[in-house]
Amino acid sequence: MSIDSLRRSARATVSGLPGGFWWLWLSTLVNRTGAFVLTFLSLYLTQELGHSAWYAGLVVALHGLGGVAGSPLGGTLADKWGRRPTMVTTHLMTAACAAALSLVTTAWGIAAVVLLMGVSMQAVRPSIQATIADMVPEHDRRRAYALNYWALNLGFAVAAFGGGAAIFLGYRTLFLIEAVATALCALIVFLRLPETRPEARRNPAGEVVEKDRVSVLDVLRDAPFRTLVLLNLLVCLVFTAPWVGLPLSMAEAGLEPGAYGAVIAVNGVVIVGFQLLVNKMTDKRSPAMLLTVSSLLFALGTGATALAGTPLVFAATVVVWTIGEMIHVPTNAAATAKLAPEHARGRYQGVMGMSWALSGFLAPILAGWVVDGPGPDVLWISCGVIGCVAALGYTTRLRKALADGEPAESTTVAGRPDVDKPVLDKPVLDKPVVDKPVKAVAIEAVAVEPVAVEAVEPAEDRTERGSVSA
Repeated sequence: MSIDSLRRSARATVSGLPGGFWWLWLSTLVNRTGAFVLTFLSLYLTQELGHSAWYAGLVVALHGLGGVAGSPLGGTLADKWGRRPTMVTTHLMTAACAAALSLVTTAWGIAAVVLLMGVSMQAVRPSIQATIADMVPEHDRRRAYALNYWALNLGFAVAAFGGGAAIFLGYRTLFLIEAVATALCALIVFLRLPETRPEARRNPAGEVVEKDRVSVLDVLRDAPFRTLVLLNLLVCLVFTAPWVGLPLSMAEAGLEPGAYGAVIAVNGVVIVGFQLLVNKMTDKRSPAMLLTVSSLLFALGTGATALAGTPLVFAATVVVWTIGEMIHVPTNAAATAKLAPEHARGRYQGVMGMSWALSGFLAPILAGWVVDGPGPDVLWISCGVIGCVAALGYTTRLRKALADGEPAESTTVAGRPDVDKPVLDKPVLDKPVVDKPVKAVAIEAVAVEPVAVEAVEPAEDRTERGSVSA
């Protein structure tokens, strides 16, 4: 592939998206570039404050538990209060928590701050996902979600690389840097990002139309979406397991701790280097097919870890499930947006985010229990089986619901019509409108000369080659 073709491919990948998206993309990059708390929290608690490893693991689990509550809360606020105020408020809450961690030293105080930080960090994500769905046309959404995920990982890679400054600056200084970066992110959103929340329909009295009222329970009653959430939970459990089980497996294989750092760094390198290429190769593919393939890649990559014994082989398994991650994350977000009614996108993304947070809470506990009990090989074989089960679910249960030709309003839920029934403003008449017989009118045939019609380039293709809005 020539340099020119690569340049054209990159331009097509980032072109045609609205200017507001790029401000949101920039805020994500800034936010993740300063993400030091979660990266160094365990080391800070054990090395600097002298707490036990058990306590450090408990605190990290509390962060995940806070996210389980924060995600549906953030989704509800995004729909009721607005995307922008929710983002600004939760970013500022996260900044305050990061700053507080540089000051609080008691065990209970740290646990409380990290729990609140888990709530605020996860609460902002439904607003971000819903905003992308609001401003980006459906045929470009998966590409937009992939670009935003790329920014997230690019920022995280910079943060991990800059984390070496902890040796000179200290962990508390890094936490303050995260507070400043997150506050700057909130400022970008406040100054540059427009509000995109669609308004729910209202009756003459100004009240929301009853069928447009959507609660979290209504979201969970949406059968196709509920299936999507449960399958995503399975995939997330598989995806999270290597972050706990991989260092233990490598240690059991007699490898040094430094080898794990090099192997897991492959994940970030592959995402930063190849996310745009993978997105280009999978563009316009069936969502159900992509979710199925990504689940199989997770199953293959994690299952093959049971056979690994050298750093090179361990790194190869990471490459496999990382490709699955690059396909799954944007496709799952776009599928969520597709199934959600526009006035409930925040709630739908919030419930989906809850599955990510729940896996982040459960997977470390389950993976540690399996490794200490039956052993690492059982963990990896189980991950392979779960991944295959998820792939089977995507291809058998969601292929029709996520079909490209189907409208976003695909199932019955409050505020969303059933596609099997036509939605009409007026009742269908059983009788023809004309009761009297209609006289036949003779129509004289008219010869029409053929007219040459110039081929028009599809709008979608024109968008792909448009310039980037900054």
